[in-house]
Amino acid sequence: MAEIELIMPKMGESVAEATITNWLKSEGDRIEAEEPVLEIATDKVDSELPAPESGVLKKILFQVDDVVKVGEAIAIIEVEGAGNTTAPAVVEEKTPKAVKEIQNSSTVSLTEELTKNSPSGKFLSPLVRSIAEKEGISGNDLDQIAGTGLNKRITKEDLVNYIENRGNAPVSAKAEVKRSASVPVAASKPEAVISMGNGDEIIQMDRMRKMISDHMTMSISTSAHVTSFVEADVTEMVMWRNKVKNSYQAREGEKITFTPLIMEAVAKAIKEMPMINVSVSGDTIIKRKHINLGMAAALPSGNLIVPVIKDADQMNLIGLSKKVNDLANRARNNKLSPDEISGGTFTVTNVGTFGNVMGTPIINQPQVAIMAVGAIRKKPAVIETPFGDTIGVRHMMFLSLSYDHRVVDGSLGGSFVQRVAKILEDFDLNREI
Repeated sequence: MAEIELIMPKMGESVAEATITNWLKSEGDRIEAEEPVLEIATDKVDSELPAPESGVLKKILFQVDDVVKVGEAIAIIEVEGAGNTTAPAVVEEKTPKAVKEIQNSSTVSLTEELTKNSPSGKFLSPLVRSIAEKEGISGNDLDQIAGTGLNKRITKEDLVNYIENRGNAPVSAKAEVKRSASVPVAASKPEAVISMGNGDEIIQMDRMRKMISDHMTMSISTSAHVTSFVEADVTEMVMWRNKVKNSYQAREGEKITFTPLIMEAVAKAIKEMPMINVSVSGDTIIKRKHINLGMAAALPSGNLIVPVIKDADQMNLIGLSKKVNDLANRARNNKLSPDEISGGTFTVTNVGTFGNVMGTPIINQPQVAIMAVGAIRKKPAVIETPFGDTIGVRHMMFLSLSYDHRVVDGSLGGSFVQRVAKILEDFDLNREI
């Protein structure tokens, strides 16, 4: 008999850890290869983790609600034969410059040996504890850091930002005590006390709603949000879809919606204006090579998820349509993989689904722009002709682009949303599909 480790796998770009939400097997249970052993959750998606080989679950190393880093062993499985007893290499993470300097420093100053939880009960990951100890940051100081991770945990980035703001040079324990005594720590803003009325009901947020709340709040505090609006005459696009939708469904076995048409226009506009397809890292701009379009989708629970169409600019309209339908269907059934909701570089959200004519969406970090499309409505509009202007009934739609004014100026943001509108307005009524 041999033993192998069940490892927390890599689950998409930027996902460095996951929370165990449920063990499906107990110690001593027989498990088959590819049989789900436990359920895990990241800040993006829930999924099951299968057994790599058949055997017996010998030892569980983490419990429900524990947070496990990618590459760490979660459990020990006893298998027949030699097995692979060597622990797989931990997935390499990109380490910020500030952390590298701390890790490479020969000066190590410990104020205290930090435990798994801070004095107030905040969970502290091994990496956060290690950096804090080397930098002489006490548990009480860690409690003053507003965490942006799951359940407001302190992430590596939170700690690096804290260190950079107070100065990068490591401090001694003596200096730390002096600093703590002489510099008052800003008190965290207390939560407002909400009075309850007769018949009011308290509803506890579910895990996904908490993460959405944290992510949206973080985005508002990170980016300088600006929104530009354009009204587009999409009559030609509507008429074309009405003309082809029945034959398309008969031939392809599924519907063609307006979403792939809009995604195609967005991808074309991004290729023309690539500086809308960027991210911000400190004082640097990361220009994305791939055009990966997120499409915000509402779940039956009322929560929101954003599956991603990778390399959308490389797909034809049929490919985009099939991808949109597939991702939307599996999103509603909670069947998306972690990789399918990560790596987005620009997001589109359809507020018209709910009958709204326009919206001011919040940027999906670390992207710098998100476009909302409103409901298509018939309206009287001025039509310019060679023989003069006339009034006619047209299909009109508002587009609104929220963008990060730190790196996207009004000229680029306004020009981009106008370009998307122009592509949709110039839709070829005789287009073949």
